[in-house]
Amino acid sequence: MKRRDFIKTAAGTAAGIALFPSMTFSGTTKKSSLYVVSNGSPAALVKSAIEHMGGMSKFVNKGDTVVLKPNMSWDRVPEQAATTNPEVVAEVVRQCFSAGARKVKIFDNTLNEVRRCYKRSGIQEAAEKEGADVSYVRDRKFKMTPIPEGRLVKSWELYEDALDADVLINLPIAKHHALSGISLGMKNYMGFLGGNRGKFHRDFDIKITDLNTKFRADLTILDAYRMLLRNGPSGGSLKDVALKKTVVIGTDPVAVDAYGATLFGLDPGTIGFLKEAGKRGLGHNNLSNIAVNTVTL
Repeated sequence: MKRRDFIKTAAGTAAGIALFPSMTFSGTTKKSSLYVVSNGSPAALVKSAIEHMGGMSKFVNKGDTVVLKPNMSWDRVPEQAATTNPEVVAEVVRQCFSAGARKVKIFDNTLNEVRRCYKRSGIQEAAEKEGADVSYVRDRKFKMTPIPEGRLVKSWELYEDALDADVLINLPIAKHHALSGISLGMKNYMGFLGGNRGKFHRDFDIKITDLNTKFRADLTILDAYRMLLRNGPSGGSLKDVALKKTVVIGTDPVAVDAYGATLFGLDPGTIGFLKEAGKRGLGHNNLSNIAVNTVTL
């Protein structure tokens, strides 16, 4: 389901689930499929992963405006694994333009000082070299937006460029998080939030799922080239980083995160936001309902 169609139908679907609990959301009656690609450079992993998904033209049409959402929130270099690998981002930019994208936009409402985050992560330079529009978020672009399916978050200040994109591609990094246990794709949308994001920390699992009823990527590519295993989300010590040389790709964002949990040796059924997302029918959180295709380069 395309992102714009998802947003348009979200309110009606929520009402249907409330009346008929056996209904599922976004095709979750079917088994989800994802690819796990390992043992290559970041760019090679991404290129292979996209090819196995049928090519970027399956997701991006000629003339589309594409928003890529990497994690750029921290003043860290790639080796510290707190931000998405810049080579992963650059390859996705290349793939989008090859598919005919008119514009590729990248932005993040960072937690550390924005200029240092964009520069030190390496993402700004790598993405701009490939022609992406990498911009700082502007306060005037945060709009109070209804979240019809939210249980606790009924509206929030959301970034209009993310809402208006023709295609949304989520590019999280796999890392530890002190609050949620792990930070993967579902949590990565916090970079689209304005206002007091600290309020999300109370009842986090419910609220982050609320946010994921508003944003649903056409494609999620989980960067596990390097993983931050401890002291997340900001990290700092190279002793906390493991070199995995892996990416996970899929169209079911919950399934990608569920598999991502296993990279940490965790059972997805123990992760609060994954349980909540599965309960609401946002995707598959049970590995028995996920076809995992492995590729080694």
